[in-house]
Amino acid sequence: MVQDGNAAHFEGGCTCGRVRYRMTARPLFVHGCHCRWCQRETGSALAINALVETASLELLVGQPELTLTPSESGRGQKILRCPDCRVALWSHYPGAGEKVAFLRVGTLDDPDRFPPDIHIYTDSKQHWLSLPSDVPVMPQYYRRSEHWPAESLERWKVLRDY
Repeated sequence: MVQDGNAAHFEGGCTCGRVRYRMTARPLFVHGCHCRWCQRETGSALAINALVETASLELLVGQPELTLTPSESGRGQKILRCPDCRVALWSHYPGAGEKVAFLRVGTLDDPDRFPPDIHIYTDSKQHWLSLPSDVPVMPQYYRRSEHWPAESLERWKVLRDY
């Protein structure tokens, strides 16, 4: 994290360093997604995605490559990856549109800053993975109005109205 006056900037990038970015706003909300699609795409038990306005992502070095990937909804997902090491940096889903990026928290230089605010699609969670008791756990998705902080809901409203 880089402090610049009152603003915080969070930097990250791919494994090989060809693509580097800066996130200039705190995430709207952070998902720990346990769906089978995320498990397959990450090769892990879950994906941790920080939802942030795409306009708050600045490329510092390189240009990610767009990969179209199928999704359970049938509407697909746009994943932006490093063209060399192929690490997924962020995605765009049809439901949120291009204005919202689902940033892979593990690509941040300091991923510990953004643990999940909620765990979703836990119906398919790996049985051996224990989740913290102080974070909401949802069998499927959830209603933003019931879980997001007011400031994030306002930012979302601006995105949807724009």
